[in-house]
Amino acid sequence: MGIFARNRASESVALLGLIATLLFLPIQGAGQTAKPWTPKRTPDGQPDLQGFWSNSSITPMERPAALAGREFYTEQEQAENEKRAQIPQSVTVLGGTLAHYDFVQFGLDLTQAKRAVTRRTSLVVDPPDGKIPPLTPEARKRAADRGEARKRSGAYDGPENRGLQERCILTGAEGPPMLPEAYNSNLQIIQAPGYVAILQEEIHDVRIIPLSGPLSGRPHIGPGLRQLRGDSRGRWEGQTLIVDTTNFTDRTNFRGSSEALHLVERFTRLDEDTILYQFTVEDPATWAKPWTAEIPMTKIEGPLYEFACHEGNYGLANSLSAARAQEKAAEDAAKRNAK
Repeated sequence: MGIFARNRASESVALLGLIATLLFLPIQGAGQTAKPWTPKRTPDGQPDLQGFWSNSSITPMERPAALAGREFYTEQEQAENEKRAQIPQSVTVLGGTLAHYDFVQFGLDLTQAKRAVTRRTSLVVDPPDGKIPPLTPEARKRAADRGEARKRSGAYDGPENRGLQERCILTGAEGPPMLPEAYNSNLQIIQAPGYVAILQEEIHDVRIIPLSGPLSGRPHIGPGLRQLRGDSRGRWEGQTLIVDTTNFTDRTNFRGSSEALHLVERFTRLDEDTILYQFTVEDPATWAKPWTAEIPMTKIEGPLYEFACHEGNYGLANSLSAARAQEKAAEDAAKRNAK
């Protein structure tokens, strides 16, 4: 992307941030006075983002076709969305069996989690239609090749053929970008001189982001080094933390992304209880143009407790065991038929 295009993109995101700030300001009734909020700072002078936060959301990533041209739901529509979100979910598992999950019963439903109020019809805010730009021909071919490779190797031949989240290696909540999960969409932000650290509840990994400056002003790692979560570098622009991440691997595969994925995140504390999280995705090998989404995060009570994913990952072992049992049954049936 050229310098002019990058500047225009930066201006667009800055404008989106301003609009979002205005949208999240409390609406005051007659006779009410807005409470002044003074941004806090850490002892070393950073704008203070510290605390426990939730990015739980029932807003879809892309705007539904039925809402084309509408950026926001009405209050009544949003209330109806809340009710629909509580419908028990069914999940297809190995062998085509339907498993029924009532998340409300177990206190895991999205509507039972504290969320920042927003009536947006999509997390995607740019392009204005709320849709992720189309995949490039290269990306479509890459996706088809990945699908064929999975078929050839066998989906349940071994743990290496299963997804990163199923193997307790990486979740969408961790990112980057950090996306809402079905449950446990909670995180903790900790700051120290020259660094910002983000602890995610699910899989409980800590993402450490060096900041530009005398303590940790380092360039990105060399292009020959690739990491599942990329290589992040942060800097402050006013009250906003901007995090630039490169050096992803193709195994990260964020919505079909390639190694060329480039991500810019923005964290802006709007008030005592709200952080506006925005991210811009750029990957010319995957999408026709960059795109931006935003997710408000709301303050919650801590602490976060250990999410022992590997220790409790019976699902992966059981799935592989079931596949071996199916293979053994087929082998035994073939032997009986041969007699």
